[in-house]
Amino acid sequence: MAVMVLGSFSLLHIHNHFPPIHKHKITSSSSNTPKSQKNLLTRRRAIAFGPSLFVAVASSLTHLALAQQQQEDPLEQEEDRVVQLFQEASPSVVFIKDLEIVRSPRTTSDDVNLIEDENAKVEGTGSGFIWDKFGHIVTNYHVVAKLATDGSGIHRFLYLQIYLADTRGNGFYREGKIVGVDPAYDLAVLKVSVEGIELKPVAVGTSQNLHVGQSCFAIGNPYGYENTLTTGVVSGLGREIPSPNGRAIRGAIQTDADINAGNSGGPLIDSYGHVIGVNTATFTRKGTGVSSGVNFAIPIDTVVRTVPYLIVYGTSYKDRF
Repeated sequence: MAVMVLGSFSLLHIHNHFPPIHKHKITSSSSNTPKSQKNLLTRRRAIAFGPSLFVAVASSLTHLALAQQQQEDPLEQEEDRVVQLFQEASPSVVFIKDLEIVRSPRTTSDDVNLIEDENAKVEGTGSGFIWDKFGHIVTNYHVVAKLATDGSGIHRFLYLQIYLADTRGNGFYREGKIVGVDPAYDLAVLKVSVEGIELKPVAVGTSQNLHVGQSCFAIGNPYGYENTLTTGVVSGLGREIPSPNGRAIRGAIQTDADINAGNSGGPLIDSYGHVIGVNTATFTRKGTGVSSGVNFAIPIDTVVRTVPYLIVYGTSYKDRF
C-alpha cells in the first residue's frame, strides 16, 4: 500500500508541474496540431512518465530492502545457529551435587533419603554429560573425589544427587553411583537408574582435527546456575595441565570460553554440537577466584579411549596390568 500511494503522488505531481514543458515541445514540433490533440499528447506523456518513475522508485526500495536484509541475515543466522545448538545439546548435560549426610556408624546408606533429607550438606557441585542410554554419565574425577570417612568414627555418607532430563525435556533427580575413576586423566563415570526413561546421549566428536581459532561452546552449571552456555574459540592445543594425582595431563585443549566452578565435567562442543572435550580446569586471578579466560578441557579422544574401561572394569587400562 505504501508503494502504491507513493506512485499515485508522483503521477499527480508530474501532471501538475510538467505540462508546460510538454506543451512547448508539442507546439514547436507541430504548430498545426489541434489544441485537443496537444492536450491529449501531453496527458499521455505525463501518464507514461508517471509509471516509469513509479517502477524506478519501487525498484530502488526493493534493492534497499534486500541490501538491509542481506546485512542482517548473517547475524540472525549465526544467532539462530547458536540457539539451536544449545537446545540440541543441553538435554544431554547433567547437574551434579555432592551431598554429605552425617550419621552414626550404625546408619547404612539404605536409611538415607537422598532427595529430602534435611541434614544433607552440599559439599560441591559440578557438571557431566550423558554418555549412553543406559544411564552412564561422564564427569571429572575431582567432582566426585570425596572421602567416605573422616577417620573419627563418624561416617560421612557421600551421595551424588544428579539432575538430568529425558528426551522430552522432563527434568528429574536420581542418585548417582560411581562406576569407575581415572585420576590420571581426571575422569569418572557415574551410573543412574533410568528404567522406563529414555535419555539423550551426547554426540561424540573428535579432537584430532581441531584448529586454533575455531568456535567452541561450554555448557555446564557454574556456581549452581543450571544449563549455562558460554562461547569462545579454541585458543591452543597440546597443552599440559596437572591431574588430581599429581601427574600431567597432556594434549589438553585451551579455550577462552568461560569455565568456572561448577562447569567441571561438562562438555566442550564444536559448531556442529559434537563433544570435543571435557571442561576441567581454569586459571583464576589470584585472590579473586574469577576465571582469567585461560581454560582447559580434556580432549574427547582421550575420553573415548578411557571410558569403556571405566564402565567395564572400574579403572583405566593402564591400571589393570
